[in-house]
Amino acid sequence: MKKFWKWTNRTVLNQETQEQTQERTLFLNGTIAEESWFDDDVTPQIFKDELTSGSGDITVWINSPGGDCVAAAQIYNMLMDYPGNVTVKIDGIAASAASVIAMAGTKVMVSPVSMLMIHNPATIAFGDTAEMQKAIAMLDEVKESIINAYEIKTGLSRAKLSRLMDAETWMDAHSAVELGFADEIMKRQTDEEADTEVSGEVTASNLYSRAAVTNSLMDKLAAKCRIQSNPVKPERSVDSLMERLNLIKQHI
Repeated sequence: MKKFWKWTNRTVLNQETQEQTQERTLFLNGTIAEESWFDDDVTPQIFKDELTSGSGDITVWINSPGGDCVAAAQIYNMLMDYPGNVTVKIDGIAASAASVIAMAGTKVMVSPVSMLMIHNPATIAFGDTAEMQKAIAMLDEVKESIINAYEIKTGLSRAKLSRLMDAETWMDAHSAVELGFADEIMKRQTDEEADTEVSGEVTASNLYSRAAVTNSLMDKLAAKCRIQSNPVKPERSVDSLMERLNLIKQHI
């Protein structure tokens, strides 16, 4: 199993109390559930076990073009249910399903050179007219469930969020904050803040070249989003997708 997430721990010194505490950090990189999650009851349980194996506040770094909306919904629910504070930091891109996960943050921070993208859900369907209508209805319901997460975080109307998704909206750091998808833009760590760190690595995403990062991200997204001329027949029917959708709706 190839995991798209990774946990790290570091010791931080509180200057006021002079006490050392463990800071838990979760990195979500690449495609969400690229290999397995949808039909795998084990993978979500592994993620949940790792999430609940510790306590205290956590930081979630996101750099993902998106992926499986079911996996994103479950991760969103787990983070929303986590008892500690969840600080989300977008250091590259949070697009599609990854943007849904970002909405679970108690605080959402974006790098000055990061991007956030929201759009309508998509799928591949086959069959007669009835099957096509089922697929359309399913996508409408998935969109409504996604809007739920965006609405809770941003406070924007459902109609406006729907229009933003229809238009496949890309947001830079300032736009993400203005629209309410993020709370603040990350800044360079000061010397005083650096002194509080006892061990671990510090990420300074705002030091990267904006042009280089943007060009690299666009190349990766183009490869991920390229439509095949002869789509492969999906292994799952619309009925199975509807069953998973109903599971999502019970928790959102």
